[in-house]
Amino acid sequence: MIPNPRIVLRLAQINWVLLRHGLDEVLFATRLFRPVRFLRLFMPWMWLRRHKQSQGERIRLALEDLGPIFVKFGQILSTRRDLLPADIINELSRLQDRVPPFPSSAAREIIEQAYQQPLDAWFAHFSDTPLASASIAQVHAARLHDGQDVIVKVVRPGIEQAIQRDLRVLHTFARLAERYWSEGPRLRPVEVVQEFDKTLHDELDLMREAANASQLRRNFKDSDLLYVPDVYWPATRHNVMVMERIYGLQISDIEGIRNAGVDMRRLAERGTEIFFTQVFRDSFFHADMHPGNIFVDVSNPDDPHYIAVDFGIMGSLSPVDHRYLADNFIAFFNRDYRRVAELHVASGWVPADTRVDEFEAAMRTVCEPIFERPLGEISLGALLMRLFQTGRRFNMEVQPQLVLLQKTLLAIEGLGRELYPELDLWDTGKPYLEGWMKEQVGPKALLKQFSQELPRLAETLPALPRRLDHALQETALLRDTLNEQQQSLNALRQEIRRDSQRRLGGLLGTTLIIAAVLLANMPLPDAWRYLPFVAAGTGVVAWAWVLLSRQITE
Repeated sequence: MIPNPRIVLRLAQINWVLLRHGLDEVLFATRLFRPVRFLRLFMPWMWLRRHKQSQGERIRLALEDLGPIFVKFGQILSTRRDLLPADIINELSRLQDRVPPFPSSAAREIIEQAYQQPLDAWFAHFSDTPLASASIAQVHAARLHDGQDVIVKVVRPGIEQAIQRDLRVLHTFARLAERYWSEGPRLRPVEVVQEFDKTLHDELDLMREAANASQLRRNFKDSDLLYVPDVYWPATRHNVMVMERIYGLQISDIEGIRNAGVDMRRLAERGTEIFFTQVFRDSFFHADMHPGNIFVDVSNPDDPHYIAVDFGIMGSLSPVDHRYLADNFIAFFNRDYRRVAELHVASGWVPADTRVDEFEAAMRTVCEPIFERPLGEISLGALLMRLFQTGRRFNMEVQPQLVLLQKTLLAIEGLGRELYPELDLWDTGKPYLEGWMKEQVGPKALLKQFSQELPRLAETLPALPRRLDHALQETALLRDTLNEQQQSLNALRQEIRRDSQRRLGGLLGTTLIIAAVLLANMPLPDAWRYLPFVAAGTGVVAWAWVLLSRQITE
């Protein structure tokens, strides 16, 4: 198969950026290159390199140089405190999705192609100056022929091709990391990139975003907490979305909100109510609530309400996730750390052979200092973050849906306490938690669930003994088959690893010998006159290792 020239060029560019920011050390830390890590000592640029920035800062700068897709990937990683060290996460959280706007002529062309009609057929006025520009799309102001002010969101031209190219590169890196990185099997980088892939393609489909907005608008239709702009469906396509234009102050303009005479305590408490309502009542929440996506209507300062925009990333929780949260919250509030540990093992989020007493002790170490503080100072988001970090020690599997919830909760808490530092998150959210827990785990919930399952139970109960016997036989047969396959797979994996290392050693040896021949025929400074001999000697050693390892294996 002939490699795609664009992919090859992009890989070369990525390698150059990594090298320029001194990140080749990350590559040599993997198991694949660890046997030849000593070769870094013979690389001339290593002799003069002096890093002034931390590794986290260098990673952030490299992602910014690599473009908007890698910036968005870094932003996603910055929410995954269960994956990376805190210093790197803190640097990634500084990544900003700042992209220069594309020409308005291109936006007009995309819109007309989507409608198969001239722009004037839909809009009485269209502003050529964008209101906002990001990596996926940019937004223009417009006015419909009936006089309604709207915004028009347009997907960037050529962004799908750029995304596909960079996603192929990221998928390749993820497969290599899962295979050769010691933390790969636990952190599952392939699944992380797949989740990022899904998120990006969801953001590309503006019909999906419009549907999300409509759902959230219905959920808060009769509420004075949150206003969601109305979608103008006749003019919405997969790459063009038209919505009602909203007017308000951006939530980051705290001074402007204060000057408008807004009740800051009421505003902060309403933000918390919005979060708990979305999560515990609707199980459907806005998961990208950074300051650029939240506005405040200050027309009535004593009764302010929020306005949300940008619905590309939404989160949801299944009934199983709800039940998990309920059981864990109850156990945390009662300081029943044994129950917390048992829930994690029973859910399969930590390996079945995890010692419950050790996990219980770790949970107690995390939670006790927190619960000794006043309730108003307790951060639920920070608590979840600490629990995920503790879970790393016990190989706890990543749960993307709860990480998205944690990210949103941290944003809401930070926003609420910036508006009103004395905000008591627990006091504001307690009625929602108590009511929801009563519905989920109380007698009424049990009776409701039993009544729903009763018809199906009546159908399956007579055949249960036969099915159970058949399942036991199938389980025994499957266990024997899996054991045989695992043995064969382990042997094949070891042979592939040895073969890969030999191929790499042979390639490096040949490259070094060729480099030695070329250097021997070049005028070199006196300080480098022994470099051809060093390269040739290292190449011979590499080939000797390849031949010796092959002979031993055979």
